[in-house]
Formats: sequence, C-alpha cells, structure tokens
Amino acid sequence: MAVTASGKRQRHADRPFDVPDAESNGSLNKSPKKDAGRADTATSRARRPRRRPMRRVLAGIGGFFKKIWLPPYQWVRRHVAVGPLRPLGWFALLTAVVLAGIGAWAGWIELMVPAAALLGALLCATLLAAGRSAFGAELTMADRRVRVGERAMGQLAVWNSSRRRLLPARMVLPVGPAEIVFQIGSLAPGQRFDEVFTVPTAKRALLRVGPVRSSRGDPLGLIDRAVKWTDAIDLYVHPRIVPLKGTTAGILRDLEGQPTEQITDSDISFHALREYVPGDDRRNIHWKSSARLGKLMVRQYQESRRVHVGLALSTAASEYADPEDFELAISVLASIGVQNLRDERETSALAGRTLLRTERARALMDDCCPLEMAPDGLGALRMARSVVRDVPGTSLMYLLTGGVLSHRDVRGAVTHLPPDLRIVTVRCATGQEAEFHQTGRLTQLTVGQLEDLPRLLRQAVPV
Repeated sequence: MAVTASGKRQRHADRPFDVPDAESNGSLNKSPKKDAGRADTATSRARRPRRRPMRRVLAGIGGFFKKIWLPPYQWVRRHVAVGPLRPLGWFALLTAVVLAGIGAWAGWIELMVPAAALLGALLCATLLAAGRSAFGAELTMADRRVRVGERAMGQLAVWNSSRRRLLPARMVLPVGPAEIVFQIGSLAPGQRFDEVFTVPTAKRALLRVGPVRSSRGDPLGLIDRAVKWTDAIDLYVHPRIVPLKGTTAGILRDLEGQPTEQITDSDISFHALREYVPGDDRRNIHWKSSARLGKLMVRQYQESRRVHVGLALSTAASEYADPEDFELAISVLASIGVQNLRDERETSALAGRTLLRTERARALMDDCCPLEMAPDGLGALRMARSVVRDVPGTSLMYLLTGGVLSHRDVRGAVTHLPPDLRIVTVRCATGQEAEFHQTGRLTQLTVGQLEDLPRLLRQAVPV
C-alpha cells in the first residue's frame, strides 16, 4: 500500500485486481481529465500551509481593540490632553473608569482587576511627579537680532535656591518648533548649573525661545508635571541684505519736493496767473500785474510732492517657482527699504495683507522675519491696487514678485495705475540672468541673486 499526498492509502497500479476492466464494467472507467484535475487539487491542498488558530485569534482580538479603543484614544489626545496628565494617562484613566463601571454593573471581577491595576499605576505616577522644586533659572541671549547664517548664542543658568539638596531634574527649552533638553544633576544648596547653547539660524524666521520649564514624570509616561521658570524671548533672524548706497542717485533728495503737473492755489513752484475769483486767498494776488491789467490777478502754482517710496511684495505662492525665490524677494524688499529709511526718505511697505512698520530700519527688518507665502496670498495685480488704495501719495513704487510671471504679465498688472506714479517691478528668480528693461515710466528688473541688485538699481533712474 502507498500513501498519497492527501494522506489516503492507495494500492499500486501494477496490480491487475486494482484496475477495473473497461469492457467488463464501463461505469467504473473514469475520465483521465477528471482524475488529473483531482490529483492537482489534492497536491495544491497538500502544499497549502496550515493556518495557525492562535495567530488568527490574536489577530482578531487586536483588530477588535484597534476598532474599539483607537478612536477614543485619538480623540483624547487631540482634545482632552491638558494639565499634568499626558494623553496616555488620560487614556488609562478613562479605560479604568469604563472597565470598573462595566465590571460593577455586570458583576465581572475580570474587568475590575485591570481597572484597579490602571488606577494603581496612575497613583504611583502621581507620587513620583509630586513634590516641590525650589529652582532659580535665568535665560539670556547674546543678541536677539541676528542675520541669516550668524551664530545666535544663549545661556541657561539654573541654581538651587532652597536649603536642601534637590534631586536630578530635566529642563526643557523650546526653540521655535523644536526643544532642547538639559539634564541637570543633583544640586546642593546654592549650587549653580550653567550651559551655553546655539540656535541654528540657517533660515529667516521669528523664533520664540523659552520659556524654560522643568519636567517631572514617571517612567511609563502617564504624567508629566511641568513648571515654568522663565519668560520667553523672541529671536529675530533677519533676512540677508546688501548695501545700496549710491544706487539711488537719480531719486530727488531735496526738502521742497518735486513739481508735478497738478495745479494748486498754494505751493512753492509758480506756474501762471489767472483772474481773481471771489473766495481766493488775497495773499496770492499779484498786485503789479493787477495794476497793469486793471483787474485782480492771482498766482497759480504747481503742486510739489516729495518722494514717497512704496514697497509691495506679492505673497501668492503661485507666483514663486521655489521657496528660495520668495526668500530672495524678501531680501530685495528689506535691502531697498533699509536704504530708503537710512536716506530719511518717506517709505511704506506692504507684504500681502500686512502693513510693515517703517518707522525705523530695525522695525522693518523685524516685520520681515515672520512673512510667509500662502496659496491665498495677494498677487502682483492686487498688491499694486493695494498700494494705490492704502498708501496715498506714493510717487515711486517697487513691485516685487516671483519668476513665474513674465515681464508681459507684470506690465499688464500696472497699466491701470495712475500716470504720475513711477513704477519699478522686480522679478525674483533664483539662478536667472540679471535683466533691465525701461519702457516709459515703467522699469522692469530681473534679479537672479541678491548681489545683482546694486548694479541693476544704478541703471534705473526712477524720477
């Protein structure tokens, strides 16, 4: 007898009594195809690995708990995780309450045991996190304003202000979205711990350093008791700028202003004489001409206007091919704005919907730190309209945008502006060649790197 792959015994085929005769009993003569198909099925069943019942049971239990407990845990982590209890601690507390309630209602001791264990763990974690710590702490920064790439150094000092030795602790210092953790050993009364740290400044940003807080908890991560010891410090990482001294020689620098084509009755630049109309100021009567002509004549003047520089930065993400283009545009805006403020020229700056401070160069640089482009930011066309609407009296406007827009697109965005407004458009496209185009009152520049800006502005004479 032989054993097949399916485990059944089968007699050898060479024996004549095991093989039925086709002529004697045709009903026993089966089709070869069916036999072959059954043999293949038996072989495939034999090769199929056996399923382990325990693994299937564990997988089912894991899927059940994932479906039942994961949504409440995620909700607790998002909405309820406040105070000293961490998300895992809140989850353990809620689980213990649910298990204890079900166990008490149904009389199941099996559910009361894990509930008691969870509550015991929370109690032990509370005892580990309890206690007072008499720390004294001081957070200082060497300079609160640095340029991109410069080192920002700070120092953390912690000392024991009590009369007893303090246990080791962990100090956490938030730096923007990151955190620096200082492990402080046991401190004797009056002992001091000093540590110098460096804040990375590879990118323009407004970083909030601090507040310093101590963290005490348990090994399971159920409770984290944080105590604040210092206030936060704002660290301004200013954009990179280039000096533009001497590049704006074509801009008027007098105190009386530049005469315009608008006529007024009171100014400095004389234009013409006209006949007196009741209500005119008698101080403007030209008596010699009035005596010669036999009728009262008054003076007319051309309105004088001092240079008022308006800076407009597009914050629409669709107009910038790369974030580096936006950083270049901010550097160009800061360079032009700082130079105009140093020359004591009236300046206004808009970045999207934000009106930047232009009282001092430092304030302008500070406001440039948190600027970000956005999908719904204002583009070049809307920025040009905003300058005319929100900054009346602007005589020279710098419109900064990304390299996605062509010169034709930018030219179309400024065609509707007042004719007495001088416009300089700056396309910021990292890596492109510097370009200069002059068309009537419109000057178009393409800046590929910040070092190209002084040379391009020397060619532009915006007066």
